[in-house]
Amino acid sequence: MGGGVKGNLEALLLMFGKQPSKPKRITEEAKALHLVKKEKIRNLTKAERAEFRRDLDEIKQGVHSNKWRNRRWLSILTINLLFTLSFWIDIQLFEGSIIASRVFGFHMADVYSALQVILAYKMVFVNLIIGTVTVIIIWLLFGGRAFCSWVCPYHLLADLAEIIHLKLVAKKLIKDHPFHRGVRTIFWIVFALLAFILGYALFNSINPVGIVSRALIYGPSLALIWILLLFLFEVFYSRRAWCRYVCPMGLTYGLTGALSPLQISYHLSDCHHEAACNAVCEVPHVLDCVKKGRANKVKIDIGTDCTLCGACVDVCPTQSLRFDIKGLSLIS
Repeated sequence: MGGGVKGNLEALLLMFGKQPSKPKRITEEAKALHLVKKEKIRNLTKAERAEFRRDLDEIKQGVHSNKWRNRRWLSILTINLLFTLSFWIDIQLFEGSIIASRVFGFHMADVYSALQVILAYKMVFVNLIIGTVTVIIIWLLFGGRAFCSWVCPYHLLADLAEIIHLKLVAKKLIKDHPFHRGVRTIFWIVFALLAFILGYALFNSINPVGIVSRALIYGPSLALIWILLLFLFEVFYSRRAWCRYVCPMGLTYGLTGALSPLQISYHLSDCHHEAACNAVCEVPHVLDCVKKGRANKVKIDIGTDCTLCGACVDVCPTQSLRFDIKGLSLIS
């Protein structure tokens, strides 16, 4: 994992599908800490090792703090209900849906969905440009992929599917089937090309984010059948498949937030390497630096593909993973 810049080249390559690898250069301070930790691990008693394994098993089964999860669920529900209530009582403060809206008179448009429209119609619409610029500025400040875990209405369903999926895996009733993360980049390109060639924004029609948002606001439609199929696929076959391997919105927000001041940072000196954070992370490749011997600095900013969901912060017993704004710790 690369060093101190959230949007560095290595972090961007990981987001596009590159596999994490051991760092080529490690600072002397980090090397010294790695040696100390290696000795501590070697001297662990059998009882201490057994306790670590029990703790990790409990975490994998969902037995841990969910403080940050509860906060983001509240955020998702609040934001999406504001759109619903605004439509129902016709106060016109939150118009449209999560994908394309006008909030307090300001146009907002999801960047990738807007690109789909522009490519399909071969025209640049002023409102779309205004909306996308507004959204880019917002998520440049608030962490890019934070949209995925703090605003996206499909995220709640993905969370529920993941909870059920992990329980079934723990009972050995099913197996998880991961895909290569690089396919998300391929989907990003394919959906863009299809919009340009077909003159039709196909992605916008099947995008679960838009479908769930419109269903909440305007009522259910047959498109929810697709959401049900996707939900079942994630429950029984592949954990968080849409978010990890398909959604071009997530990739776009990752790029948008590459220079964001809001991030999760990793502090090597406090880490006991329990692997709890990897077990709960929505995008575990961004936490490759927490593995034994992988950190190349004593403080590392977690990469731009991080959704800032806070799950790793919830489970870390030593607060080695923290929310930061330019070095200002936001642990609680």
